[in-house]
Amino acid sequence: MKRVLVADDASFMRQMIRDIIEPEGYEVVGEASDGVEVIDKYLDLRPDLVMMDIVMPKRSGIDAVKGIKKEDPSAVVVMCSALGQETLVMEAIQAGAKDFIVKPFKPDAVVSTLQKVLEKSD
Repeated sequence: MKRVLVADDASFMRQMIRDIIEPEGYEVVGEASDGVEVIDKYLDLRPDLVMMDIVMPKRSGIDAVKGIKKEDPSAVVVMCSALGQETLVMEAIQAGAKDFIVKPFKPDAVVSTLQKVLEKSD
């Protein structure tokens, strides 16, 4: 079972992600509500994958990707973004994110993206 850390400043979004991926066999091992907390939890939990919002308080998702990749270059991070944030998505990919998922989430797209990035990282 793949272990996932979910980071979003909105608790309902974290719950929505959990509701989509847990029935598909993923284990949500932790949640973070800002860009500082996600780095700390990543280092503590060492999940297989991080799903992270681009826009978060304290430290942006882009800065958080950089922080995680600095500590663990092999980290697998998937960004979540709203429509219209293409520039931020490109910055996140350049910072080391493996892929992105657009909000509002389509459950099939979420699951297929996670499967794809985890297959590439194995």
